[in-house]
Amino acid sequence: MRAIWKGAITFGLVNVPVKVYSATEDHDVPLHQVHDKDGGRIRYRRVCEIDGEVVPYEHIDKAYDDGERTVVLTSEDFAALPAERSREIEVVEFVPSEQIDPLLLDRSYYLEPDSKSNKAYVLMRRTLEETDRTAIVKFALRQRTRLAAMRVRDDVLVLQTLLWADEVREAAFPSLDDEAKVTDKELAMSAQLVASFEADFTPEEYEDDYQAQLRQLIEAKLEQGDALDTAETFGEQPEEGEGAEVIDLMEALRKSVASSKSSRASGSGSSGGSTAKGGSARKAASSSGKSSSGSRAKSTGTKDEGSKPAAKKTSSRSSSKEKTTAKTTAKTTAKTTARTTRKKASA
Repeated sequence: MRAIWKGAITFGLVNVPVKVYSATEDHDVPLHQVHDKDGGRIRYRRVCEIDGEVVPYEHIDKAYDDGERTVVLTSEDFAALPAERSREIEVVEFVPSEQIDPLLLDRSYYLEPDSKSNKAYVLMRRTLEETDRTAIVKFALRQRTRLAAMRVRDDVLVLQTLLWADEVREAAFPSLDDEAKVTDKELAMSAQLVASFEADFTPEEYEDDYQAQLRQLIEAKLEQGDALDTAETFGEQPEEGEGAEVIDLMEALRKSVASSKSSRASGSGSSGGSTAKGGSARKAASSSGKSSSGSRAKSTGTKDEGSKPAAKKTSSRSSSKEKTTAKTTAKTTAKTTARTTRKKASA
């Protein structure tokens, strides 16, 4: 990783030199635009309206227009701002961690010690751990003042930038003004449905299905060209219609719970139909329960009983193209089975 910023955490008179690294990265397949007629690459040119010439980046400034006047701001102007020149990550307060609304969280960054001795860094880390607090900090990065939460993750200090209060929209929905009456029986049945989905969250067990299928499609087109048969590549896909509104909520909950129990029982007894965290069974149950109880269905990839544990999935996925194709095909089959179960349940 390459550091994107250097500075120091300031905590009273304590100074902790650090380097800042992006903690996340994009895994999407890189695509660009082309002309559908001849495949020519579509490029965007920075053309000046006055002389019609293409302008290189080094000669581009920014401007503000209030409707009557225009103010041009150069890179030197931005660099002269006091906040931009500051290299401090200032701790402004320590707050209970539960008070930070996840809706405010934006981007994440790792902080690495940037001095010969990491004692001050370890002191800050231990302080956060033992007080069970999150530090609220302010700093300037890329021409913006940032508000961030600083916490500990695996012995590393992490900055998570926060949205400003006026950047979060108010959720004002008139449809929620009328309070719906929910019975105790419906709550109890919904709780049973939740119990059938209970598990410990393991991010490594989940995969971006769309990107996996996109890579499979690209590989198939490289081999077969425009003569590609998508039905042969992905299997026949049933048409999806809009889900009908659930009239009898209690009945939908009963069917969802029964379907979940039945699917999990049959899945555990079969030789090759089990899934990580009961993925296909839960998806089959949630297809009717999703529209009725609002519970989340988590689809995890299918896994044969003889396959490696979930913790080794990441390395096995990238080992060969054949495994990726097999996994996607198996997922498609599981999804088709789930939809069939849903239709039977709703009937």
